Amino acid sequence: MSITNEKNIIVGVTGGIAAYKSCELVRGLIKKNASVQVVMTKNATEFITPLTLQTLSGNKVAINTFDLEWESEIGHISLADNADLIVVAPATASFIGKVAHGIADSLLATIILATKAPIILCPAMNVNMYENPAVKDNIQKLKERGFIIMEPGEGNLACGWEGKGRLPEIEDILGEIEKTLTPQDMRKEKVLVTAGATREFIDSVRYISNPSSGKMGYALAREASNRGADVVLISGRTNLSPIPGVKTIDVDSSEDMYKSVMEFLDWSTIVIKAAAVGDYTPASTQNGKTKKDDKDKILKLKRTKDILHDIGKKKNKKIVIGFAAETDNLLKNAQDKLIRKNADLIVANDVSQKGAGFGEDTNIAHLVYGKNSSEELPLMPKSVLAQKIFDKIYEIKIGKKPH
Repeated sequence: MSITNEKNIIVGVTGGIAAYKSCELVRGLIKKNASVQVVMTKNATEFITPLTLQTLSGNKVAINTFDLEWESEIGHISLADNADLIVVAPATASFIGKVAHGIADSLLATIILATKAPIILCPAMNVNMYENPAVKDNIQKLKERGFIIMEPGEGNLACGWEGKGRLPEIEDILGEIEKTLTPQDMRKEKVLVTAGATREFIDSVRYISNPSSGKMGYALAREASNRGADVVLISGRTNLSPIPGVKTIDVDSSEDMYKSVMEFLDWSTIVIKAAAVGDYTPASTQNGKTKKDDKDKILKLKRTKDILHDIGKKKNKKIVIGFAAETDNLLKNAQDKLIRKNADLIVANDVSQKGAGFGEDTNIAHLVYGKNSSEELPLMPKSVLAQKIFDKIYEIKIGKKPH
């Protein structure tokens, strides 16, 4: 279940051309089962109609401070008090300046000044406006007061200029909302995560690999970051976008991944090896492309280095988590792996089950953390499984005995 589930989130919309993108933000929050209240400035209604956002959110859009219906039924103070989080997207230069100087000349500004909820501002404006010293000063003032200010994107702007000033990507805004609402129980931790598939090259164009998408590892890296940890993600090949705030190192082969993991091992306090690393690699690699002929070929393979085993040997006080992708004897193999690799937790899944194989958005897992201690989890999105895994990591961290 998403961290935004049943949270009361106010989406503020101010008068910029990017206001139309607020529709996608509202839709994304509704999909995450949040309760969304849209508050628009009067200028915002020149760019998008309140009816559109009312239809998407399922709630009447608030605009006027002195709307008698709102004041009698809810009131701007009630809106401020009931909010779990306020996100303003887009936030114009004018609106940022007014909030920075405590000017409450709109319902949205009044709510922001009255709330104790966390506030995320997503600036969107002309690049010259964004770089203006007055705007920079206003943003800095708000940062110092605890506002979360997202960096605008770069590219072609609606005004014809090119540069920084685009509204951040909606997925990034949703990610920032998740992060802000997530308990910061990993704030002092340094988390090393591996993800994705390795490639073991036969020649310059052919390789051995597996269908891993990297989705589980990326979900874990995002969850660690959301919980306040410093995160390094060592990623094999995936089609996934980088995670804001996470240092990502791209690798190809199992040897590349091994070297990168060992480079950051002493830095880390928690290691999660979620990558699908090749167990075997060609004994030799041919330069150039092997030409096809009428003869059969025999490919000689050699064992790759066991990354999780070597992490366990150098464990010290680290918390070490491994994965076990199995097709039979799931719990026995996972419990054996837990002991052999000196791990604290093994996340085991039967990849032959529907919804739990490589490339899926969901997973079915057992959390194995002792000889006779395990927890079976039902089918769930990998993002939710990542939350469950970190809940268990937190129990291990504080020394809570398995139940």
